[in-house]
Amino acid sequence: MKLTQPPRRIALVTDFGDGPYTGQLRLLLAALAENVPIIPLLSDLVPFRPDLAGFFLPSLMQRMPSATLYLCVVDPGVGGSRNVLAARVGNDWLIGPDNGLLVPCLRGCDSVQVFRVQWRPPALSDSFHGRDLFAPLAAQIVQGDLPDSSPAQIPTLVGSDWPFALAKVCYVDVYGNLISGVRADEVATDRVLRIGHHQVCFARTFCEVPVGTAFWYRNAFGLLEIAVNQGRADRVLKLAAGDDLPL
Repeated sequence: MKLTQPPRRIALVTDFGDGPYTGQLRLLLAALAENVPIIPLLSDLVPFRPDLAGFFLPSLMQRMPSATLYLCVVDPGVGGSRNVLAARVGNDWLIGPDNGLLVPCLRGCDSVQVFRVQWRPPALSDSFHGRDLFAPLAAQIVQGDLPDSSPAQIPTLVGSDWPFALAKVCYVDVYGNLISGVRADEVATDRVLRIGHHQVCFARTFCEVPVGTAFWYRNAFGLLEIAVNQGRADRVLKLAAGDDLPL
């Protein structure tokens, strides 16, 4: 399918971490889609947890430039029977496995088209579809062509029955802050979160609480985040990615 307005840049969102995987992905994309900017947006999503990544992804896309293709890989079912998705959301595109990862970005949007991609490259490993499948697919899309695919409806996707918010720690950043899958605006600012023996109250900024104090706030992505002023909330509160939050 020919695209009249293809995306103009590629953002990588993966659980690849350190090592050769992100580098190989970028190097291949540089060859397949010359002159297209490739931005490694995030490479340390929680491995094997498309649910946690999925509820974080929509907030990452906010305030980002339009006409971006998000190449998303958290793919514990790589090499198996899971489907491959490509979706247009407004002027943006997302590609990734059909395991719930993309669903939170697709629900509730006015202009969404979802496709199951049947196309497969001639050389495809069993364990690195990010490089062998998603990268060539992304390169074709930014060059104006969506290869062999068929329309799909959101209710038929894996994860379509998930809730609209996830009261868990979806991501722990480099500072030890705990990012939830809940929009902060959905929680009253007088709400006190009881975590162990800690009572975590709302504050607008770090400087509003004493050093070493845990608090929750509306982060730059619009999500409820728990932090400790000049400390690590993950260690103080003994929480990790995937843990439940009292919301």
